[in-house]
Amino acid sequence: MAKVAFLGLGVMGYPMAGYLAKAGHAVTVYNRTAAKAAKWADEHGGTHADTPRAAAEGAEFVMACVGNDDDLRSVCLGDDGAFAGMGAGSVFVDHTTVSSKVTHELAATGADRGIAFVDAPVSGGQAGAENGQLVVMCGGAQAAYDRAEPMIDAYAKLCRRIGDSGAGQMCKMVNQICIAGLVQGLSEGLHFAQKAGLDGRAVVDVIGGGAAGSWQMVNRYETMLDDAFEHGFAVDWMRKDLGICLDTADEVGASLPVTALVDQFYKDVQKMGGARWDTSSLIKRLNALG
Repeated sequence: MAKVAFLGLGVMGYPMAGYLAKAGHAVTVYNRTAAKAAKWADEHGGTHADTPRAAAEGAEFVMACVGNDDDLRSVCLGDDGAFAGMGAGSVFVDHTTVSSKVTHELAATGADRGIAFVDAPVSGGQAGAENGQLVVMCGGAQAAYDRAEPMIDAYAKLCRRIGDSGAGQMCKMVNQICIAGLVQGLSEGLHFAQKAGLDGRAVVDVIGGGAAGSWQMVNRYETMLDDAFEHGFAVDWMRKDLGICLDTADEVGASLPVTALVDQFYKDVQKMGGARWDTSSLIKRLNALG
């Protein structure tokens, strides 16, 4: 069992930290909203700290799941940042979906202090976090990954090292690129079925067992047909992720025409008031068009 710090208790981080405590690790949490950290500690029997530095002091592993590049820098750097409290030989595991640029930056800063850094973005959404069934894609040195993997296994159904520092974030970009196209295709298919007078549920029952089947279809078609989107992975967060994908595509010379188009469709959803709707709300945009 290890001494662990977990930074960020959003819809993903809260249950992830809980699984570490359930596995028997000594967990100290930090959250920007202190009351949420106190609630977590009461619920799971761990402790909470007022700063990332205080949470990280003496920890063998520090895990983070925050919002974006700037959020990650803020919990890592500065006098109150986690790096200031971490000792040489400790490991920082970042579960945030961020740019590979900030990953390289923080990995280098950590290395100067003797801190290993593993970028480890996740897929599986809130349900995956709550059920301990996340897929985790990692980048970093093999030795650092080998140490971190048993910790990550507490809330993962699959954890794999893709390559060196930044490779985990690049893999997550592939994940989001694929999801963008899948959700738009599913939205168009269900929209078409409705316009054609078909029973959408009957259609999915048939095609879901064939080549068109996907996780998105199985887990989202019913709420899409019910016009219910107050759940899941928010459009705001998807646009953040797709922005990272598009910026990185420019850097590496990749062409992402469908991703760029779907990103603009999500912008339309935001204008409809759907910033916090699930990403499957693309169908709502189509239905509004007539």
